[in-house]
Amino acid sequence: MTTSVQAPNGGTQDNAIARLAQRFTVWTERFLPDAFGFVLVGTCIVFVFGLATGEALTRTPENVATATSGFGLVDAWGKGFWALITFTMQMTMIIVGGYAVAMSPPVARLIARLAQIPKTARGAIVFTAAVAMISGYLNWAFSLIFTAVLAREIARLIRGVDYRAIGAMAFLGLGTVWAQGLSGSAALQMASPASTPEALKKIIASARGGTGVIPLSDTIFLWQGMASTAIIFLVGLAMAWLLAPSPERAKTAEDLGITLKPLLAESEEAKIRSTRPGDWLEHSPLFAILLALLGFWYIVRHFANATGSPLNALDFNTINLMLLMLALVLHWRPLSMVTAVRSGCTAASGVLLQYPFYGGIFGMIAFTGLSKTIAGWLVSASSTLLFPPIIALYSCVLGIFVPSGGSKWLIEAPYVIDAANQLHVNQGWMVVVYDLGEASANLLQPFWMLPTLAILGLRARDVMGYTFAMFLACFPVVLVLVTGFAQTLPFP
Repeated sequence: MTTSVQAPNGGTQDNAIARLAQRFTVWTERFLPDAFGFVLVGTCIVFVFGLATGEALTRTPENVATATSGFGLVDAWGKGFWALITFTMQMTMIIVGGYAVAMSPPVARLIARLAQIPKTARGAIVFTAAVAMISGYLNWAFSLIFTAVLAREIARLIRGVDYRAIGAMAFLGLGTVWAQGLSGSAALQMASPASTPEALKKIIASARGGTGVIPLSDTIFLWQGMASTAIIFLVGLAMAWLLAPSPERAKTAEDLGITLKPLLAESEEAKIRSTRPGDWLEHSPLFAILLALLGFWYIVRHFANATGSPLNALDFNTINLMLLMLALVLHWRPLSMVTAVRSGCTAASGVLLQYPFYGGIFGMIAFTGLSKTIAGWLVSASSTLLFPPIIALYSCVLGIFVPSGGSKWLIEAPYVIDAANQLHVNQGWMVVVYDLGEASANLLQPFWMLPTLAILGLRARDVMGYTFAMFLACFPVVLVLVTGFAQTLPFP
């Protein structure tokens, strides 16, 4: 594959896609606000849009404490502001726990070895993209942290790597395949009776009977769904190869004023000799191992007692507990883990500030009639053929303002599944459609980028030129896939 040509000055001239990505990046670096600016602008856009569509400015239903609809925009914003507080804490702990695992000596040595695999700047960017998507398919939370640390180490070792491009590729799992993977929120919710609201179960059962759930075999494990995931994976790799700038035009971490410390040196920082008897507990692995055994004992029982598939037990709290217990074992000495967690807390600062404001946006869409209004427009314009691509587009647009896979699906699912029943479109396929559209939105807004950006020391505007170029390649493919494969599936 030809990716560059000889320039008149003896250097190389990047291909058209690489030049386009660089132009996008120049524009985003000049004109895009930082990540917090996105949520501020997004709040204003949703507020004004709500007023334009006839939503009340202020209104409260009679049963304010339990109501989930009927609020005015101001009241819905306030109700939603803290609606994601549990999720915010869960995300914070994923960052902290994942960072602690990555900084442990054994994992740091593994990452350091992996970082030596690519030998060229372009190969480094493609390799990072592949690791991001593979790990994102397995577990999106692990992917965010692991690939960010890997990208940082690769950039330190290989000269001429564009730090912005490799940072964007470190996030690629969340922008492509994560929702179709083993930790995809929507599919896991639909497969679990306990996670599916009763009203939604009735809508599902009205067409397929049974318990009102959609098993994983009808969503992420459909051959059409797995084929779509594989195609998006290949498109992502090809784009990573094409958009990588030549070393002559790359901006390295040093060019951006970022100092990259050796990963193994960071993981060894907590090895301080004990100077007093009271320090024994901080350096002894005894109680850390005992506590980790207790934690893993509970985790085994938790999966064994899961209803249906053991995957139904894999929720945020379980992932966080596994990360913390694994970190205890891998660090061996409590002092080493405490040092890693302290560094991880810095990486979580963006989440703590911004997620409540995203909760306010969520409230204005979920607790008013705004979501149903938009959905009504879409369904009225749909047909059996056009319904999947229209919902993919809608999920992508809504995902820019409500970037929470599980919570957003619960907003969309009732009317999406109901409309699918009316139009005789396969119910499970509509979960796949949602997954692919929702993941694509992550390439356009910085909500899920925050942990990756914090670890790399980058800003949203540094990487979003590259993620936007990736979106322009992947999303049209998504629309074609969801439309074509829908015709191969029976109703419901």
